[in-house]
Amino acid sequence: MTWYLPETVWVDGRLASGLAMQAAAPVAVVQSQSTSSSADVVRLPGSVLPGLTDAHVHTALIDLPMLRAGGIAAVWDLGGPPNHLAGQARKNTMAVRYAGPFMIAPGGYPSDRSWVPPGSCREIHSPLDASAAVEEAHAFGASFIKVTAHADGPMLPPHTLAAVVDAAHARELPVVVHAEGPGTVAAAYDSGADLLAHTPWTENVDDGLVRACADRMTWISTLDIHGWGTPTAARTIAIGNLRRFWSYGGKVRYGTDLGNGPLPVAVNAREVRALGEAGMQPSDILTAMTENDGTTGLTWIPSGLDLNPEMFAQSIATARVLGPEAHPSPEA
Repeated sequence: MTWYLPETVWVDGRLASGLAMQAAAPVAVVQSQSTSSSADVVRLPGSVLPGLTDAHVHTALIDLPMLRAGGIAAVWDLGGPPNHLAGQARKNTMAVRYAGPFMIAPGGYPSDRSWVPPGSCREIHSPLDASAAVEEAHAFGASFIKVTAHADGPMLPPHTLAAVVDAAHARELPVVVHAEGPGTVAAAYDSGADLLAHTPWTENVDDGLVRACADRMTWISTLDIHGWGTPTAARTIAIGNLRRFWSYGGKVRYGTDLGNGPLPVAVNAREVRALGEAGMQPSDILTAMTENDGTTGLTWIPSGLDLNPEMFAQSIATARVLGPEAHPSPEA
């Protein structure tokens, strides 16, 4: 048995010496299987931090093992066929939490999109049906409920959307809303929903509403879906909205909407840089990327975590999940 002692450890919002953390918290020492019958302690170069989480993916549209190889230890799947999602959660080595199907108005987004796998949408016909739909998702093991509010198509009436939220909260399930178009952020907020699946990008959200959202909602970033590295008006609007939300104390989660366009199946350095443009420091971004609840394993930065804002995105993009497939050499 070999015990790897990291050079540095990210814990409690700071980068600490692995030796110092060993005395205060044994979790700083990473255990690895070895053929040796004796127990050895070897120095591990670089930095160890909690497993990185992408809080917006669609696992039916991507290769999860490739994503794990790219440094992501855990995902939130925010919309897909329930049977597929439950299977992914069982068979994959990475932590998978999922919302189950998109809950939509009859004929609503995204049921009209060609990319949607069969079984990905659940139409809600009434407040009573909302409760039944939440129970179905809960039975499939959902950790969230995902609802769509898309201004260019049918939307759930306010009382039905509120019924979804109430039923989910009764099951202690957070509600994530895809809010796209005028009035949709307000609809999500007024319903009592907990998270937005995307930073709003179609218009500059009213400042009073941004402040209200910051008081009790979480926004998932997904900034890089606007242009995939090419500046666009939507990206500028989204970063501006997120900058205000963050400045008012709002909680942000790193998420990429992976499966939506040419995004890297890995830690997305462009998304990380965009979060920096919105005013977040590297320590803030790490908080947005990690769970800190022990469920997502550990991440290893072989060359060490660089907290310089100019170098941080490049540094975190070298992340590897510290698991059976990673065999760090203490001589490296």
